[in-house]
Amino acid sequence: MNFSLYIAKRYLFSPGSSNAINIITGIAASGVVIGAMALFLVLSGFAGLKDFSLQFSSYFDPDLKIFPSSGKTFTFNEAQKKNLNQLEGIAHFSEIVEERVFLEYRGKQKTAYIKGIDVNYNQVIQTDSILAYGDWVNNNDFQVVAGNGISRELSMGVEQAYTNLLSIYVVKPGKGIPNDPSKGFRSEKAVNIGIYSVNEELDQKYIFSTIGLARTLLELPQDKVTHIELKLSPQANETAIVQELQSIFDHQVIIKNRVQLNDTLYKMLNTENLVSYLVITLIAVIALFNVAGAIIMMIIDKKSNVKTLYNVGASLANIRKIFLFQGSLMTILGALLGLILGFILIVLQQQFGLLMITPSLPYPTRITVVSFVVVFLTITVIGFIASLLASSRINQKLVE
Repeated sequence: MNFSLYIAKRYLFSPGSSNAINIITGIAASGVVIGAMALFLVLSGFAGLKDFSLQFSSYFDPDLKIFPSSGKTFTFNEAQKKNLNQLEGIAHFSEIVEERVFLEYRGKQKTAYIKGIDVNYNQVIQTDSILAYGDWVNNNDFQVVAGNGISRELSMGVEQAYTNLLSIYVVKPGKGIPNDPSKGFRSEKAVNIGIYSVNEELDQKYIFSTIGLARTLLELPQDKVTHIELKLSPQANETAIVQELQSIFDHQVIIKNRVQLNDTLYKMLNTENLVSYLVITLIAVIALFNVAGAIIMMIIDKKSNVKTLYNVGASLANIRKIFLFQGSLMTILGALLGLILGFILIVLQQQFGLLMITPSLPYPTRITVVSFVVVFLTITVIGFIASLLASSRINQKLVE
């Protein structure tokens, strides 16, 4: 093996007998470098894009969220509140009442969701991070905070006085269609004191109010909620807490963490990442099989040397290993150089914003150890297979 490796290194770093061989080898080596660099750039780009897409969930979604297993509401009594306060690992929790509503403001209408929150909501979600204008809701049951999209669609700004009120309608429960449609709704009026901004979808979805206003609108008793949102302590054991919560609520609830709340987004991003990886890998396969062509051309160029090695006692297996090692070394060095170039480009992107999504937003990237490992293994494995196929062309007829 040492003999084959030594000869392989000599062949790799010494020029061929013709310019054509050198050009073919250079093209093959360049293909390895470009393939490794492109794959690293794609993986780093998608890692950054994933972080960018999911950062909004950290602003808006809690660590854990409790849903009723059936129906829209469930009971949250004083004994359960006391158990939650005593449960180790839970830093804060907030009661939520949420329902679909119809909004009307100065002749303009829109459907949305009202999200009634209690005074602890600021401890669960960093509302300062999402509040764009005005103030956040306080204990006043006649104040709301609307999403940026809702505000634009209704042409509703931040009101400082109770002159222009937002009408909030909710359908009364029951069967059939009432003879008087106006009696089929309950309504409340409120003033918009703030505007929040998270992303386009959420900005169009919610208005925040006190939980008192939401309960009054829906005529819910004080011990009924639609959700409970929880913030965990940094060192909390999520699995153990979920089990304790199920016990507290007699296994009548569904509990989801932040990943499960955004499972569709996670699946979409992971699928896009996988498809992009496979496409770039396919391109790398095509480029790396240039290595096989270069090795075959090198075998032809070194045919006289191969015969000499065979005549002085080298076996066919050792001769094949020479060209297998040559192709593998070319692939390994090309992969390392491609990773270095890709790393430099990503660092430059992070520092100087070479590629911009908008004039003020550079394309997000993130460098991970996994990206280095995946690129190196992908390129070297494909390169090894290509080199193995090329070196297998050496047979008895060639050395005779």
